[in-house]
Amino acid sequence: MGEEREPRQATFGSDGELDTDRDPEADTDNDFGKPKEANETDGGYNRYAISSLLQKAVRRSDEEVAAWAAWELARSGYAWNLWDRLNLYVVEDLRAGHEVALTIERYEELATERWDEASWKGRLCAIHAALAAARAPSTREAANADEYFRKVADVRAEARENDEEPAVDFPAGDLEPGEKCDAIFDGHTGEGSRLGRGKRFFKTRGARVGPEGEDDQSARWQRLSMVLDEIDFSEAEISHAIEAVDVDAPWDEPDEID
Repeated sequence: MGEEREPRQATFGSDGELDTDRDPEADTDNDFGKPKEANETDGGYNRYAISSLLQKAVRRSDEEVAAWAAWELARSGYAWNLWDRLNLYVVEDLRAGHEVALTIERYEELATERWDEASWKGRLCAIHAALAAARAPSTREAANADEYFRKVADVRAEARENDEEPAVDFPAGDLEPGEKCDAIFDGHTGEGSRLGRGKRFFKTRGARVGPEGEDDQSARWQRLSMVLDEIDFSEAEISHAIEAVDVDAPWDEPDEID
């Protein structure tokens, strides 16, 4: 996000260990007046533990712990770690499509491009972003889907090697005409073209939406467009094209529309 950040300079912990991850402008002593070790926060915690705590507190919607963890990382010179974790949350733990992803992006932009990350304003951005994330709907759906699809791929590959039918398959199946997702094979695909599936097939089957269906205005425009088309669509075809797909069987299409 934003401009690429300059590489961090090296800092040393109390034990002489090189710490390339901490902001070189951050305090070198912790809250107790002792030199910080590599990867130590101002409060005397290991920054890896605080980073993990942040994401899991957000995942569990523990607002106070999430806000504190974000503040601790930001004030200790590890704001980059904070933003990395919150952006990982966006793709790993946030329900798809939720607007908080853009909110977190904006707070990061303010903290890193307009203000100093460890400043008062930067810390407020960190807390705001953590609270916004903790209040958003958490789900592991993307991570769970990724793991499940990967394991299905392994099962399919093993079954093919053994010339067997797989015990489980991808939700789209083998993607062949006449199978579950037959509607995709219109004139935009080679298979659809070979089957002679032109504009009529696309308008009546391939362009359907759902399960909410078209709103009244869109349905009106679609109906009028089909009435005025050079193709003589029947009333049954127009009605089917506008009708929402079945929520329980979104790929089902009749052999004939009449």
